[in-house]
Formats: sequence, C-alpha cells, structure tokens
Amino acid sequence: MADGDERAMHLTDTFPPVPTSAWEAQIRQDLKGADYERRLVWTTDEGIAVRPYYRSEDAPRRQPVGRAARTWEMVPPDREPAVEVSTIDAHEHGATATQEVAWALAQGAERLAAGQPVTTIGFAVGSNHFMEIAKLRAARLLWAGVASAFGAPTAVRLHARTAGENKTRYDASVNLLRVTTEALSAVLGGCDSLTIAPCGFDPHLADNVHHILREESHLDQVADPGAGAYSLEALTDAVAAEAWAAFQEIERAGGWAAFAASGALDAALASARAAKQEAVDTRRRTLVGTNNYPNLLERGPAPDWTPGEGWRLAAGFEAVRRRTERHAASIGRTPRVLLLERGDPKMRAARAAFCLNLFGCAGFDLVSSDELAEADLVVLCSADAEYLDFARDIVPRTKAPVAVAGRPNDLAAALEGAGVAGFVWAGADAVAALTEWQDRVGMER
Repeated sequence: MADGDERAMHLTDTFPPVPTSAWEAQIRQDLKGADYERRLVWTTDEGIAVRPYYRSEDAPRRQPVGRAARTWEMVPPDREPAVEVSTIDAHEHGATATQEVAWALAQGAERLAAGQPVTTIGFAVGSNHFMEIAKLRAARLLWAGVASAFGAPTAVRLHARTAGENKTRYDASVNLLRVTTEALSAVLGGCDSLTIAPCGFDPHLADNVHHILREESHLDQVADPGAGAYSLEALTDAVAAEAWAAFQEIERAGGWAAFAASGALDAALASARAAKQEAVDTRRRTLVGTNNYPNLLERGPAPDWTPGEGWRLAAGFEAVRRRTERHAASIGRTPRVLLLERGDPKMRAARAAFCLNLFGCAGFDLVSSDELAEADLVVLCSADAEYLDFARDIVPRTKAPVAVAGRPNDLAAALEGAGVAGFVWAGADAVAALTEWQDRVGMER
C-alpha cells in the first residue's frame, strides 16, 4: 500500500464523516436559543434563502457549465459585440438575477421560434458576487435545454459587462473595487467576453483587471471554476429553478412580445427596482462612500466621470450631497453638525459613530464634543434614559435645531415638548431624513 493511501486511511479513521444533523445540532446549541433563520440565513433580492453552509448533498452532479473557450475575450467599451439577446438594459433598470435569466430565455425562445439564430447573449454583472456567478452559470445551463427543444445549437456565447447602476460619483475610487469583483463574478460564471467600463478611474486600470484575473490569478486555466463548490452549485440550481418557473409563466402568457406589450415587464422591473432602491435608501444595502462610510475629507464628486442618464442606486444620496455643496458655496462655509455626547460611554460612542456616518453622507462638517459649541445642527448622543434631562439642558442654550440620536418612542412626546426638533435612527429612509435636516438648517432646494 502506498504511503499516501495509508495517510488517507488514517485521516478517515481519525476524522469520520459528520452527518448534517450533527452540524445543525451544534449550531443550534451555539446559538443559545437565538433564531436560526434570522441570524444565519440571508435572503437575496430574488427571495432565495442562502444557508450558512452547504455540503455535498446540496450540490447536484453535472457537467461543467463554464465558457467553451480556454479564456475570455477582453472587449473595450467601444467594441462590444452584437448580441441577439440581451438583459443588460433590464439589469440597469433594477432587474433581479432570476428575472434576467428568465427574460433572456424568453427572448431567445421567441427568436428560435421565428427561425432566427441566437449565438450571443448579453448580461450586465453587478456586485452581488455569488448571485452573479450563479446567474451566468444558470443561464448557460438553461439555454442548452431551450435550444435543444428547437433543434438549435446548444452552445452560446455569453458576453458580460460591468454594471452601471451601482456606480457612484462620490468616493469614485471605490468603483474600481466594484468592477473588480464584478469582473471576477463574470469570469467565474463562465463569460466568453467581458467589458469593464471605466467609471471615475483611469481606463487603463480596466485592462489591468483583466490581466490580474488572467495572468496572476490564472482563471483562464479552468473551464468552470465554480464546478463542485457546494454553495455555488446549490445557488446555481436555485437561480435556475426560479428562472425556469418565470420563463414558463411568460410562455404561458403568450411569449416575450406579449409579456412586454401587456405591461407586465415594466411592472416587474418597477417592483424590483423599488425594492433595491429602498434597501440603499434605508442603508440595509451599503454603497461604500455614498450611503455609508463616507470620505469625510472629500469635497465634490469625481471631476473626470459623468454617469449616464439612467437609474442609479446612488442618485438620491448624491443629490443630497450636491445640495450641501451648493449651500456651502453660497454661504462660504460647510454647514456644521455637532455630535454632542453625554452619559453612558457605550451608547454615546455608538450613536455618535452612527451619526458621523449618516450626516457625513450628506457632506456636512462634523464635530464630536461633550461641550456645546456653535453649529448649524446639534445632535444629542446618549442613552435613552438620559435624553430628557440632556435636552432640557441643551435646547435653551442654542439657536440651532436639536436632534436626538435614536428612537426613544416612550419619550418622544416629552422630548418634543422640551424642544427637540426630531430623531435620527437606523433603518429610517436616510435620503428623506437628510433632506429634512437640510430643510431645517435653511438650505435652498
């Protein structure tokens, strides 16, 4: 027996297989009564529940579904290939991954039924890394079934381009990180050609992303890098199942043209777009530098990039930021928010940090202190139990509106009676809240 075989047998004896039931029992024990689904299961925009871990029984056995060629083609933005079927525009208007796959199938099926070929399908790739990988893998997998039903060639080229809907004008250097993860998703998902669109960074860096993925990461050496990964295989199946069900509904309704003409396409897009926008506006989804973790030293958007006129997730926050900048230019200084801290050290620090992030997204000048000072807006940062006395002390001593960090519902009426102008809290519509505070400090719309 070879040494390697002996070692393998020894490891198998030492570490016997652990059944899923044992893993689950241990997890629930470690959670100490906390809700498993709420703490560990993440639900995507498509309604797909992503589990905290996957095992071999979760992954189907299938042939690789990656690109047919050895590598992907680098395509500049001004030389993108013609595509017979595309969901790029749908993605840029808010479509989910399963909608994109279903709509690509429906468009393609209609072409095949009319005797027209489908050789290339176009997709935009966003920043939801694993879902975007699964989207492209599911599209190739399902397209083979659609094409074979019409007796057409099952091979198809997938052209991918980095998305525009999640790009930002402020802290635009983060866009380079976004396109890097998007390009990685496209390659791991099996794209045959890829366009990386520069947005606030030097165009040569877009080419460098291709080279890094190819020459340094060697992702062109594997036909289907996601094959065999339990989580990716399970997610691919979930996307495929949801997309296939949606495709069948479109077919039952008369096909792609009828679906679009009925208004169902616009309604589905509007619903998906509104859900994504709400997630960003309430900061449940982060756009680094725009709706969270702002660069407090930045003044003004990227000067060398102007986005198109289409919908973008960041547009609401960017409008708030521009309003502050216009006001600052008109009065000769940036309006100041004083984060006034008092009392419980843990609560005051946490609430001051939250407000620093929130008001920083609007471009305010921010100062933290435990002493009252001149400001355009004063935000009290403390524990709920200390707010009423805090407000009664501060409100009479400042002409600036006074806000409270948090949402002490039981004390709201008393605090308002003490002169507090309002509250800021996690989970609120941040665009609406910041707009309201801009109104209160006298900014012109």
